Amino acid sequence: MNFATAVSPHLKPRASVTRVMASVLLALVPGIAALWYFFGWGVLIHVILALLSAWCAEALMLGLRRRPIRPALGDLSAAVTAVLLAISLPPIAPWWITVSGAMFAIVIAKHLYGGLGYNPFNPAMAGYVLLLISFPKHMTAWSPPEGQGSSLDFIATLRWILLRQLPDGISYDAMTMATPLDAMKTQLGLQKAVAEISQGPIFGLFAGKGSEWVASAFLLGGMWLVWRRYAAWQIPTGILASLAVLSTLFYWYDSAHYTSPLFQLFSGATMLGAFFIATDPVTAATTPRGRLIYGALIGVLVFVIRVWGGYPDAMAFAVLLMNFAAPTIDYYTRPRVFGHSS
Repeated sequence: MNFATAVSPHLKPRASVTRVMASVLLALVPGIAALWYFFGWGVLIHVILALLSAWCAEALMLGLRRRPIRPALGDLSAAVTAVLLAISLPPIAPWWITVSGAMFAIVIAKHLYGGLGYNPFNPAMAGYVLLLISFPKHMTAWSPPEGQGSSLDFIATLRWILLRQLPDGISYDAMTMATPLDAMKTQLGLQKAVAEISQGPIFGLFAGKGSEWVASAFLLGGMWLVWRRYAAWQIPTGILASLAVLSTLFYWYDSAHYTSPLFQLFSGATMLGAFFIATDPVTAATTPRGRLIYGALIGVLVFVIRVWGGYPDAMAFAVLLMNFAAPTIDYYTRPRVFGHSS
């Protein structure tokens, strides 16, 4: 008698790709809301532009590869890439920055390597680094936080992003500023002390005004992801611990020329990168010990590049560099197979 036998896998997965990606998007909502509150409508406009560009690029590449389009678009992976890229960009950047970055992330960094699950580098960060290197002027001009400069309403922001037209009486210089990390790095290079620099209007309680609350919102969403086990806890723990330890040691050594651990942890893309970018299951290390090492080395690279490198923030570079090393880390941290001596 013949019996029907199901093929492996026999265990039903806990969560589908769509569910995981939807959870990531949900966890990003507090951070996006904080960005919108402090930095204006440009945040939401760029999110919409990135989503439309990423979906069009995804559909185009799937069509060229003769793959079904609807299931791939429905897994929300392109949406996560688009949103991560959009919220990493200056809110007042021109529209073509977002469109070209999203299309590069999907076409080059994702599909030319085989699509979801085959890309060796984080697509959003690959797109971001391309834009940062190619268009440094547009990528370093951020709008000031609420109350620190000329703010634009939705229509004025849309006209500026799409047409580069400002309302009468508002100049470009009045609606742009350096980021707190950039301002700190530049003025430290002029031999000013951290305490003196921190008195500037763009600095808040312990980091940049507005950005410290944005980072707190991403921390909240990231902790929810870890609690739901959609993100590996080892990676953000490694990043935040190594960055905190290094910054504490140098702060104790010379607090006049090295910023506090709180400044390092709540500035720039630290929290966004630790919980939402570095934890990408495709490009990160996969073994438990490997994830800790992977995260710790990202934290070290972030600190080194911020303090001695040429860029004020370093999360994108650190993640991409460690994407190179992830396979090697996994190879040397594989758990011992039961029944084998080594």
